[in-house]
Amino acid sequence: GKWKNKERVLIFSSRGINFRTRHLMQDLRTLMPHSKADTKMDRKDQLFVINEVCEMKNCNKCIFFEAKKKQDLYMWLSNTPQGPSAKFLVQNIHTLAELKMTGNCLRGSRPLLSFDPIFDKEPHYALLKELFIQIFSTPQYHPKSQPFVDHVFTFTVTDERIWFRNYQIIEEDASLVEIGPRFVLNLIKIFQGSFGGPTLYENPHYQSPNMHRRLIRLSVAAKFREKQQVKEVQKIKKKGSKVLIKEDPTEVVFETPAEERPVEIQLVKPESKPIVKDKKKLRKIQRKKQKKLFRTE
Repeated sequence: GKWKNKERVLIFSSRGINFRTRHLMQDLRTLMPHSKADTKMDRKDQLFVINEVCEMKNCNKCIFFEAKKKQDLYMWLSNTPQGPSAKFLVQNIHTLAELKMTGNCLRGSRPLLSFDPIFDKEPHYALLKELFIQIFSTPQYHPKSQPFVDHVFTFTVTDERIWFRNYQIIEEDASLVEIGPRFVLNLIKIFQGSFGGPTLYENPHYQSPNMHRRLIRLSVAAKFREKQQVKEVQKIKKKGSKVLIKEDPTEVVFETPAEERPVEIQLVKPESKPIVKDKKKLRKIQRKKQKKLFRTE
């Protein structure tokens, strides 16, 4: 066949990513034979520079990993240079080497793309579906691809997030075994242009990592404050004057006095207990004497 669909995806990142992101990026490159790599981009550069990098690399799609604060990872999926583009927060990353799953697929084989039914109901999910299809599907008759379909990329929407999984198709019974990698995409915004432009959709359920960490700190501080207040209340209660309860006249009604007994004074000294010598000790002494006599003889 003839290679007509010339889709090429540029997969690269900014500086400051950790080892897990680097391994995830490498896993995506191995799973997508139509992808290309590039050197890390400096964090000082503006994001629209990526459009020029894609043009130089002859790529019309881009997956860009942006690291912030050495702990938060953002993923950009873009159709360069016209757009649209989507920004996601990447969570729960597990790479191929880390998962150690039993599944395995042929390197360079073409995947099936499986989508949740909600992708056809919501307009912003329909746009993301088209973006995922154009980026993750391997073009037919690509020179680096194999003419086999033996694994599935699944995109499932749960808890307002997109869950990515990769499964192998076993030929015997057509059952699925997970290969990896796996990650969760939390949608932030969809832009009309590539890496910018007017906002088409903004996720109302999105909460930034900074806000999430701030809420955790506030909850811990509130618990500590509550404990301190309880301690102060207990101290005030201890210091407060004790309330004297009046005597109850009916309290001694059922008390019966004990009989008085005459005091007995013992004038005679009690007899001392007889000292019983240890019979076993005497026998031991006798045995020792006999042994000595026997040795001298």
